[in-house]
Amino acid sequence: MEWIIVLAIILVILIFLIANLKVVPQAHVYVIERIGAYHATWETGLHFLVPFVDRVAKKVSLKENVVDFPPQPVITKDNVTMQIDTVVFYLVSDAKLFTYGIDRPISAIENLTATTLRNIIGDLDLDQTLTSRDVINTRITAILDEASDKWGIKVTRVELKNIMPPREIQDAMEKQMKAERERRESILQAEGRKKSEILVAEGQKQSQILKAEAEKEAAILRAEAEKEKQIREAEGQSEAIMMVQKALADSLKLLNEANPSEQVLALKSLEAFQKAADGQATKIIIPSEIQSLAGLATSFKEVMTDAKK
Repeated sequence: MEWIIVLAIILVILIFLIANLKVVPQAHVYVIERIGAYHATWETGLHFLVPFVDRVAKKVSLKENVVDFPPQPVITKDNVTMQIDTVVFYLVSDAKLFTYGIDRPISAIENLTATTLRNIIGDLDLDQTLTSRDVINTRITAILDEASDKWGIKVTRVELKNIMPPREIQDAMEKQMKAERERRESILQAEGRKKSEILVAEGQKQSQILKAEAEKEAAILRAEAEKEKQIREAEGQSEAIMMVQKALADSLKLLNEANPSEQVLALKSLEAFQKAADGQATKIIIPSEIQSLAGLATSFKEVMTDAKK
């Protein structure tokens, strides 16, 4: 009977010890209090909690967290009221400060984000608000990060999720955007027509230039061909004259070698006179040597007689 009691006591002690063994998972820490005061921060691993003395005050995640806050009403510098909702990315940098530094850290970040956003948007007009998201995000991140250091929170990024101006402002912006698109379309069409006309004019100009160059080259080629033709005709005439002169010289040479008589010379003179008489001249000068036709005929007859002999 006693051994059953002892076994039961041992079993109760083992269960009690096992119940006070704590395993801290990855990317988490446990804040431990001992007799109501901060004692330690347990990181990843196996830990033993002293019964009735220690307790887990807070389990803190070290992962980066995302909080999507509802839209907040803000007023721009030019008195336009709009709704802006923000998304805040943060992580816990100090578990002790996160546990004891502030009671409701998420609510504190939300309120701080809203007030900071109102201050920043109040210095900007509507157009600047719509086009300066990066600037606004950077300023809010810097202000929140500095303010949340004492809470053990690190604000890594703040994004403006939606910017919702009033309906009448949206209608005016849509009309403005439509007018701007129509203006750009008109400009693009005008530029297109201008470029088209320029291209056509340049094409005509280039065509006329090419045509003029072609006519110039054709004229040059015709002139060169005509020149070449005249040169060849002149060369042909020159060669013909040279051949005639050479033939005449050869004939004179043969006559000189043959030692012609006076009758032969008279006959040649008569032949030359006959050729002169066959020309187009209206006046013929008869040499004194052949004035006597009777003597010339007699000489011709004698020459012929001698030739037969």
